[in-house]
Amino acid sequence: MTSARRKSYGVKRAPYALPSPTTTLKRARSAPYFFLLPAAILFALFFALPIGYTVWLSLHKVQVKGLGLGSGARSEVWAGLENYTDALTDSELSAGALRVLGYGAIVIPVMLGLALLFALMLDSDRVRLAPFTRLAIFLPYAIPGVVAAMLWGFLYLPDVSPFYFVLDKLGMPQPDLLDGGGLYAALSNIAVWGGTGFNMIVIYTSLQAIPAEVYEAAKLDGATPLQIALRIKIPMVAPSLVLTFFFSIIATLQVFSEPTTLKPLTNSVSTTWSPLMKVYQDAFGKGDIHSAAAAAVIIALVTLVLSFGFLRTANSRTKQEEAR
Repeated sequence: MTSARRKSYGVKRAPYALPSPTTTLKRARSAPYFFLLPAAILFALFFALPIGYTVWLSLHKVQVKGLGLGSGARSEVWAGLENYTDALTDSELSAGALRVLGYGAIVIPVMLGLALLFALMLDSDRVRLAPFTRLAIFLPYAIPGVVAAMLWGFLYLPDVSPFYFVLDKLGMPQPDLLDGGGLYAALSNIAVWGGTGFNMIVIYTSLQAIPAEVYEAAKLDGATPLQIALRIKIPMVAPSLVLTFFFSIIATLQVFSEPTTLKPLTNSVSTTWSPLMKVYQDAFGKGDIHSAAAAAVIIALVTLVLSFGFLRTANSRTKQEEAR
Protein backbone atom coordinates (compact mmCIF):
# COMPACT_ATOMS: atom_id res chain seq x y z
CA MET A 1 0.00 0.00 0.00
CA THR A 2 1.43 3.31 -1.09
CA SER A 3 1.29 6.50 0.96
CA ALA A 4 -1.01 9.34 -0.13
CA ARG A 5 1.74 11.86 0.38
CA ARG A 6 4.62 11.57 -1.96
CA LYS A 7 7.80 13.53 -1.69
CA SER A 8 8.62 15.70 -4.66
CA TYR A 9 12.19 15.32 -5.73
CA GLY A 10 14.18 17.80 -7.77
CA VAL A 11 12.29 20.86 -6.49
CA LYS A 12 14.47 23.33 -4.58
CA ARG A 13 13.02 25.91 -2.26
CA ALA A 14 14.53 29.32 -1.69
CA PRO A 15 16.27 29.60 1.69
CA TYR A 16 14.39 32.82 2.37
CA ALA A 17 11.75 34.94 0.72
CA LEU A 18 13.01 37.76 -1.50
CA PRO A 19 11.89 41.28 -0.43
CA SER A 20 9.34 43.00 -2.54
CA PRO A 21 10.37 45.91 -4.81
CA THR A 22 8.55 48.35 -2.53
CA THR A 23 10.52 47.19 0.51
CA THR A 24 13.78 47.39 -1.43
CA LEU A 25 12.98 50.93 -2.53
CA LYS A 26 12.17 52.00 1.03
CA ARG A 27 15.45 50.56 2.29
CA ALA A 28 17.39 52.31 -0.46
CA ARG A 29 15.78 55.63 0.43
CA SER A 30 16.39 55.27 4.16
CA ALA A 31 20.00 54.06 3.86
CA PRO A 32 21.56 57.57 3.60
CA TYR A 33 19.81 58.63 6.79
CA PHE A 34 21.35 55.74 8.70
CA PHE A 35 24.80 56.79 7.49
CA LEU A 36 24.12 60.41 8.49
CA LEU A 37 22.72 59.49 11.90
CA PRO A 38 26.09 59.32 13.79
CA ALA A 39 27.18 62.69 12.40
CA ALA A 40 23.78 64.20 13.23
CA ILE A 41 23.98 62.93 16.81
CA LEU A 42 27.49 64.35 17.26
CA PHE A 43 26.39 67.65 15.71
CA ALA A 44 23.43 67.88 18.08
CA LEU A 45 25.44 67.00 21.19
CA PHE A 46 28.57 69.07 20.61
CA PHE A 47 27.31 71.95 18.45
CA ALA A 48 23.57 72.57 18.45
CA LEU A 49 23.00 71.77 22.12
CA PRO A 50 25.81 74.07 23.43
CA ILE A 51 24.59 76.89 21.19
CA GLY A 52 21.05 76.47 22.45
CA TYR A 53 22.22 76.41 26.06
CA THR A 54 24.28 79.57 25.48
CA VAL A 55 21.25 81.38 24.07
CA TRP A 56 19.20 80.20 27.05
CA LEU A 57 21.80 81.52 29.49
CA SER A 58 21.95 84.86 27.68
CA LEU A 59 18.21 85.36 28.24
CA HIS A 60 18.44 84.82 32.02
CA LYS A 61 20.19 86.42 34.95
CA VAL A 62 20.87 85.68 38.59
CA GLN A 63 18.58 87.41 41.09
CA VAL A 64 19.93 87.81 44.62
CA LYS A 65 17.57 88.14 47.56
CA GLY A 66 18.67 89.75 50.79
CA LEU A 67 22.33 89.15 51.60
CA GLY A 68 22.62 86.37 49.08
CA LEU A 69 23.00 83.70 51.76
CA GLY A 70 21.04 80.51 51.97
CA SER A 71 19.78 77.95 49.49
CA GLY A 72 17.05 80.10 47.93
CA ALA A 73 18.83 83.44 48.02
CA ARG A 74 20.15 83.16 44.46
CA SER A 75 17.89 82.13 41.62
CA GLU A 76 17.84 82.39 37.84
CA VAL A 77 15.10 84.60 36.43
CA TRP A 78 14.09 85.70 32.96
CA ALA A 79 16.07 88.74 31.77
CA GLY A 80 14.96 89.07 28.16
CA LEU A 81 17.31 91.26 26.16
CA GLU A 82 18.81 92.97 29.20
CA ASN A 83 22.13 91.13 28.91
CA TYR A 84 22.36 91.98 25.22
CA THR A 85 21.70 95.64 25.92
CA ASP A 86 24.40 95.70 28.58
CA ALA A 87 26.88 93.97 26.25
CA LEU A 88 26.22 96.35 23.37
CA THR A 89 26.71 99.37 25.63
CA ASP A 90 29.79 97.93 27.35
CA SER A 91 32.77 100.21 26.66
CA GLU A 92 35.31 97.45 27.32
CA LEU A 93 33.73 95.17 24.71
CA SER A 94 33.62 98.01 22.17
CA ALA A 95 37.25 98.90 22.83
CA GLY A 96 38.25 95.27 22.41
CA ALA A 97 36.41 95.12 19.09
CA LEU A 98 38.29 98.20 17.85
CA ARG A 99 41.61 96.68 18.88
CA VAL A 100 40.76 93.49 17.01
CA LEU A 101 39.87 95.49 13.90
CA GLY A 102 43.27 97.18 13.99
CA TYR A 103 44.91 93.83 14.56
CA GLY A 104 43.04 92.31 11.61
CA ALA A 105 43.93 95.22 9.33
CA ILE A 106 47.57 94.22 9.78
CA VAL A 107 47.28 90.43 9.87
CA ILE A 108 44.95 89.64 6.97
CA PRO A 109 46.65 91.59 4.13
CA VAL A 110 50.17 90.60 5.17
CA MET A 111 49.33 86.94 5.76
CA LEU A 112 47.38 86.45 2.53
CA GLY A 113 49.92 88.45 0.54
CA LEU A 114 52.79 86.27 1.76
CA ALA A 115 50.73 83.10 1.21
CA LEU A 116 50.01 84.09 -2.38
CA LEU A 117 53.63 85.06 -3.00
CA PHE A 118 54.98 81.77 -1.62
CA ALA A 119 52.41 79.76 -3.58
CA LEU A 120 53.37 81.49 -6.83
CA MET A 121 57.06 80.97 -6.14
CA LEU A 122 56.56 77.27 -5.40
CA ASP A 123 54.51 76.88 -8.57
CA SER A 124 57.33 78.28 -10.67
CA ASP A 125 59.25 75.96 -12.99
CA ARG A 126 62.59 77.16 -11.66
CA VAL A 127 61.97 76.40 -7.99
CA ARG A 128 64.38 74.06 -6.24
CA LEU A 129 63.81 71.87 -3.18
CA ALA A 130 60.06 72.41 -3.50
CA PRO A 131 59.02 69.65 -1.03
CA PHE A 132 61.38 70.93 1.67
CA THR A 133 60.29 74.53 1.08
CA ARG A 134 56.59 73.64 1.30
CA LEU A 135 57.20 71.79 4.56
CA ALA A 136 59.28 74.65 6.00
CA ILE A 137 56.57 77.21 5.23
CA PHE A 138 53.75 74.99 6.48
CA LEU A 139 55.50 73.76 9.64
CA PRO A 140 54.71 76.83 11.82
CA TYR A 141 51.00 76.14 11.31
CA ALA A 142 51.44 72.74 12.99
CA ILE A 143 52.70 74.43 16.17
CA PRO A 144 49.90 75.21 18.67
CA GLY A 145 49.09 78.88 19.07
CA VAL A 146 49.95 78.92 22.78
CA VAL A 147 53.38 77.40 22.14
CA ALA A 148 54.03 79.86 19.32
CA ALA A 149 53.01 82.80 21.51
CA MET A 150 55.33 81.63 24.30
CA LEU A 151 58.19 81.25 21.82
CA TRP A 152 57.75 84.71 20.37
CA GLY A 153 57.16 86.19 23.82
CA PHE A 154 60.59 84.92 24.81
CA LEU A 155 62.07 86.60 21.72
CA TYR A 156 60.22 89.86 22.50
CA LEU A 157 61.58 90.23 26.05
CA PRO A 158 64.58 92.61 26.04
CA ASP A 159 66.34 90.86 28.93
CA VAL A 160 66.43 87.38 27.40
CA SER A 161 65.96 87.86 23.66
CA PRO A 162 69.03 87.13 21.48
CA PHE A 163 67.82 89.73 18.98
CA TYR A 164 68.05 92.52 21.55
CA PHE A 165 71.55 91.32 22.47
CA VAL A 166 72.65 91.58 18.84
CA LEU A 167 71.03 95.01 18.44
CA ASP A 168 72.79 96.19 21.60
CA LYS A 169 76.18 95.02 20.34
CA LEU A 170 75.59 96.73 17.00
CA GLY A 171 74.56 99.95 18.71
CA MET A 172 71.16 99.95 17.07
CA PRO A 173 67.86 101.02 18.72
CA GLN A 174 65.97 98.37 20.63
CA PRO A 175 62.20 98.80 20.15
CA ASP A 176 59.87 97.54 22.85
CA LEU A 177 57.44 95.30 20.98
CA LEU A 178 55.37 94.59 24.09
CA ASP A 179 54.32 98.17 24.73
CA GLY A 180 52.34 100.77 22.81
CA GLY A 181 51.92 100.46 19.08
CA GLY A 182 54.60 97.79 18.87
CA LEU A 183 52.22 95.37 20.58
CA TYR A 184 50.06 95.20 17.46
CA ALA A 185 53.10 94.34 15.38
CA ALA A 186 54.15 91.68 17.90
CA LEU A 187 50.74 90.01 17.97
CA SER A 188 50.35 90.29 14.20
CA ASN A 189 53.74 88.68 13.66
CA ILE A 190 52.65 85.61 15.66
CA ALA A 191 49.47 85.23 13.61
CA VAL A 192 51.23 85.77 10.29
CA TRP A 193 54.01 83.34 11.18
CA GLY A 194 51.52 80.63 12.11
CA GLY A 195 48.80 81.13 9.48
CA THR A 196 50.72 81.81 6.28
CA GLY A 197 51.60 78.16 5.73
CA PHE A 198 47.99 76.95 5.82
CA ASN A 199 46.79 79.61 3.39
CA MET A 200 49.77 78.95 1.15
CA ILE A 201 48.85 75.25 0.89
CA VAL A 202 45.26 76.12 -0.07
CA ILE A 203 46.37 78.52 -2.81
CA TYR A 204 49.16 76.25 -4.00
CA THR A 205 46.72 73.34 -4.36
CA SER A 206 44.52 75.48 -6.59
CA LEU A 207 47.52 76.44 -8.70
CA GLN A 208 48.39 72.80 -9.18
CA ALA A 209 44.85 72.14 -10.47
CA ILE A 210 45.22 74.61 -13.37
CA PRO A 211 45.68 72.66 -16.65
CA ALA A 212 49.18 72.81 -18.13
CA GLU A 213 47.69 73.64 -21.53
CA VAL A 214 46.76 77.09 -20.25
CA TYR A 215 50.38 77.88 -19.43
CA GLU A 216 51.60 76.47 -22.73
CA ALA A 217 49.15 78.61 -24.69
CA ALA A 218 50.24 81.70 -22.77
CA LYS A 219 53.91 80.95 -23.45
CA LEU A 220 53.21 80.51 -27.15
CA ASP A 221 51.59 83.95 -27.13
CA GLY A 222 54.82 85.37 -25.68
CA ALA A 223 53.68 85.92 -22.09
CA THR A 224 56.41 86.28 -19.48
CA PRO A 225 56.32 84.43 -16.14
CA LEU A 226 55.24 87.65 -14.42
CA GLN A 227 52.39 88.17 -16.88
CA ILE A 228 51.30 84.54 -16.47
CA ALA A 229 51.22 85.01 -12.70
CA LEU A 230 49.28 88.27 -12.79
CA ARG A 231 46.87 87.57 -15.64
CA ILE A 232 46.32 83.82 -15.40
CA LYS A 233 47.31 82.31 -12.07
CA ILE A 234 45.92 84.92 -9.69
CA PRO A 235 42.51 85.28 -11.42
CA MET A 236 42.13 81.49 -11.61
CA VAL A 237 42.84 81.01 -7.89
CA ALA A 238 40.44 83.78 -6.87
CA PRO A 239 38.02 81.28 -5.22
CA SER A 240 40.89 80.05 -3.02
CA LEU A 241 41.75 83.62 -2.09
CA VAL A 242 38.11 84.21 -1.12
CA LEU A 243 38.14 81.05 1.00
CA THR A 244 41.36 81.97 2.80
CA PHE A 245 40.11 85.51 3.38
CA PHE A 246 36.91 84.05 4.86
CA PHE A 247 38.86 81.83 7.25
CA SER A 248 41.15 84.73 8.17
CA ILE A 249 38.22 86.94 9.13
CA ILE A 250 36.84 84.28 11.46
CA ALA A 251 40.25 83.65 13.05
CA THR A 252 40.84 87.38 13.55
CA LEU A 253 37.51 88.01 15.25
CA GLN A 254 38.16 85.04 17.55
CA VAL A 255 41.73 85.93 18.57
CA PHE A 256 42.32 84.79 22.13
CA SER A 257 45.36 82.60 22.76
CA GLU A 258 48.07 85.02 21.57
CA PRO A 259 47.15 88.05 23.73
CA THR A 260 46.27 85.80 26.67
CA THR A 261 49.68 84.13 26.53
CA LEU A 262 51.54 87.45 26.24
CA LYS A 263 49.54 89.07 29.05
CA PRO A 264 51.89 87.93 31.89
CA LEU A 265 54.84 89.45 29.99
CA THR A 266 53.49 92.99 29.69
CA ASN A 267 51.02 95.38 31.26
CA SER A 268 49.86 96.61 27.85
CA VAL A 269 47.61 93.58 27.39
CA SER A 270 44.57 93.85 29.63
CA THR A 271 42.22 91.05 30.59
CA THR A 272 39.68 92.45 28.10
CA TRP A 273 42.07 93.17 25.20
CA SER A 274 39.92 91.21 22.73
CA PRO A 275 36.19 90.45 22.78
CA LEU A 276 36.76 86.77 23.57
CA MET A 277 39.04 87.73 26.44
CA LYS A 278 36.21 89.93 27.73
CA VAL A 279 33.85 86.94 27.53
CA TYR A 280 36.33 84.76 29.42
CA GLN A 281 36.85 87.43 32.10
CA ASP A 282 33.10 87.88 32.64
CA ALA A 283 32.46 84.13 32.82
CA PHE A 284 35.36 82.96 34.96
CA GLY A 285 36.77 86.14 36.47
CA LYS A 286 33.57 87.85 37.56
CA GLY A 287 31.39 84.74 37.59
CA ASP A 288 28.72 86.40 35.44
CA ILE A 289 28.13 83.60 32.97
CA HIS A 290 24.88 85.11 31.68
CA SER A 291 26.48 88.34 30.50
CA ALA A 292 29.34 86.34 29.02
CA ALA A 293 26.85 84.20 27.10
CA ALA A 294 25.16 87.29 25.66
CA ALA A 295 28.51 88.73 24.55
CA ALA A 296 29.46 85.39 22.98
CA VAL A 297 26.19 85.29 21.01
CA ILE A 298 26.81 88.83 19.77
CA ILE A 299 30.32 87.93 18.64
CA ALA A 300 29.01 84.86 16.83
CA LEU A 301 26.30 86.88 15.08
CA VAL A 302 28.78 89.58 14.00
CA THR A 303 31.10 86.89 12.65
CA LEU A 304 28.22 85.27 10.79
CA VAL A 305 27.01 88.54 9.28
CA LEU A 306 30.47 89.63 8.15
CA SER A 307 31.30 86.23 6.71
CA PHE A 308 27.97 85.84 4.94
CA GLY A 309 28.13 89.37 3.59
CA PHE A 310 31.63 88.88 2.25
CA LEU A 311 30.77 85.55 0.61
CA ARG A 312 27.65 87.00 -0.96
CA THR A 313 29.59 89.96 -2.35
CA ALA A 314 32.30 87.69 -3.72
CA ASN A 315 29.75 85.37 -5.34
CA SER A 316 27.88 88.26 -6.94
CA ARG A 317 31.09 89.63 -8.44
CA THR A 318 32.02 86.18 -9.73
CA LYS A 319 28.64 85.85 -11.45
CA GLN A 320 29.02 89.30 -13.00
CA GLU A 321 32.41 88.42 -14.39
CA GLU A 322 31.10 85.13 -15.79
CA ALA A 323 28.22 86.99 -17.43
CA ARG A 324 30.66 89.28 -19.18
